[in-house]
Amino acid sequence: MSGQITTAQADTSTDTTVANVEVGLAITLTELTPTFTLSGNPGDTVTDPDAVTMRVTTNNFAGYTVTVQPTAPNLTPSIGSNTDVIPMNLLEVSGPIQAGAYVPLNPAAPVQVARKDERSVDDGDVITNGYRITIPAVRPDTYSGTLLYAATTL
Repeated sequence: MSGQITTAQADTSTDTTVANVEVGLAITLTELTPTFTLSGNPGDTVTDPDAVTMRVTTNNFAGYTVTVQPTAPNLTPSIGSNTDVIPMNLLEVSGPIQAGAYVPLNPAAPVQVARKDERSVDDGDVITNGYRITIPAVRPDTYSGTLLYAATTL
């Protein structure tokens, strides 16, 4: 008998697994300008070409659209005793789709202001909308209305 010691052989068994990452479709509209003001007198046409900015981010390779629509038919006064209103269709918007032209807002239907037929850049696309109005003969006041922006994948 010999005095040799042998170490036990280690056994190994291997197998594989597949790692899956399921990525959903995402779109966000962020950094929307919270408020803007166009100021002037009756008869003045007042324009702000950079009134509203926003950022749209999506991973949809087909792209997206951005629309805006008033939530009410009129801009309403802040002074309670003032019964004047400004029809929302007097307020006009210009976005990348309009290429410098202005179109009236429509309380009955959204106006498309941007369209891109591919996904956004990684940090999101910055979009600017201009606004214009010819101020009608109404009482001095601040007339306000809410505009609903929507970003939708194609």
